[in-house]
Amino acid sequence: MTRNAELKKAVCAEIDRRAAEITAISEEVLRHPETGWRESETAHRVRRWFDGLGLAHEDGLALTGVKARMRGRTSRRSVAVLGELDALLVDGHPYADPTTTAAHACGHNAQIASMIGAGYGLAPVMDRLDGDVVLFAVPAEECIEVDWRLRRREAGDFEFIVGKPELIRIGAFDDVDMAMMTHAGPTVSAPAAAVAASANGSLVERAAFTGVAAHAGATPWAGANALKAATLAIAAIDAQRDTFDDADTVRISQILTGGEAVSAVPAHAHMELMVRAGSVTAMRDAADKVDRALRAGAFALGVDVRVETVGGYLPLSVDEPLADLLHDNCVSLFGADAVIRDSGRMGGSTDMGDLGHIMPVAHPWAASGSAAPFHGPGFFTTDHVAAAVNPAKFMAMTVVDLLCEGAERAEQVLSTSGPELSRDAYLELRRSFDTVTGGIVER
Repeated sequence: MTRNAELKKAVCAEIDRRAAEITAISEEVLRHPETGWRESETAHRVRRWFDGLGLAHEDGLALTGVKARMRGRTSRRSVAVLGELDALLVDGHPYADPTTTAAHACGHNAQIASMIGAGYGLAPVMDRLDGDVVLFAVPAEECIEVDWRLRRREAGDFEFIVGKPELIRIGAFDDVDMAMMTHAGPTVSAPAAAVAASANGSLVERAAFTGVAAHAGATPWAGANALKAATLAIAAIDAQRDTFDDADTVRISQILTGGEAVSAVPAHAHMELMVRAGSVTAMRDAADKVDRALRAGAFALGVDVRVETVGGYLPLSVDEPLADLLHDNCVSLFGADAVIRDSGRMGGSTDMGDLGHIMPVAHPWAASGSAAPFHGPGFFTTDHVAAAVNPAKFMAMTVVDLLCEGAERAEQVLSTSGPELSRDAYLELRRSFDTVTGGIVER
């Protein structure tokens, strides 16, 4: 048995020994969900688990992030294992907070547990690794509660509305060379693990339509209907579907509110949209078409529209060298028939894509025990071994591959993956998405 194999065997044995603790962590976070930028209690729990590992930690990074470093015998390279702190808002979820409706309908509870579990497994072998391991609980991955977040941004609490971009901005990843995390997914999509998947990037748009109120029965002709302008804009957006290249996997979703009383012509309507696509170029193209549709709806009804665009996520691309290592370790654990090497591009988004623009990243998926669609009320982790213990093993095994024997594999990944954006270049790109447009139309 090679030294590398011996270390991985020891890592897995330690994770198996502490499997009950890992599953208990996943259960505990599942039952105490908090949404992004509010994860104070979840962060407190992470600090407690880091204390149990005897690790010093940095707290309050981007409000709630918690970061600990496990030192190797040398510090040639550093690999981060991440877990996301936040939950969604899903009314009707069996584990939803009764007051806030926050719920872990995306499996972040298992991420926290697998991150801690990887730390459990690696702790006894760090003195034989030529690099450091950063365990990092990160905030606000889900892009929700946009109005509230923008108000917090205006108050100076953060610049970016999701967590990893903000952590990049403040330099919290400057001492990390590469990163990985595992997402729980529906069992039907991955018998045990799906190693590599790319994802769409996204932009958030907020459109405020302003018309003229009038009595809807007596003098409707005296009004300018903002709600009808918004619904016409939605129809114009839908009419754009044929103009999107299938390869760009464009997705546009929206929610609409408007009107104060059914007896009055609505003077105000508000639309929030998410524009997703597989490349930055396609994101910008789709957003331009959406903007035209919004202006067209406003022009047709003679109302004003103000459109604010905010960066959501950058697209996630597969880092092949890291995926190769993870795939080999997953196959060794589960067998080739239970592992999907590349599941293609998903229509959703993650801010792991942002991190992937400045360093090599991996974002495998693991079975959760649930066949329900994630982000819905039926999705929650039911098999905590599959969703948390197993990912702790294959991520820790991959860390061993990267950092043993002089961290040669880490050096190979960095050289093969090629150059990434500098932090300054990344921030310039992110900030270029944020725009406000609008004007008064003649009535």
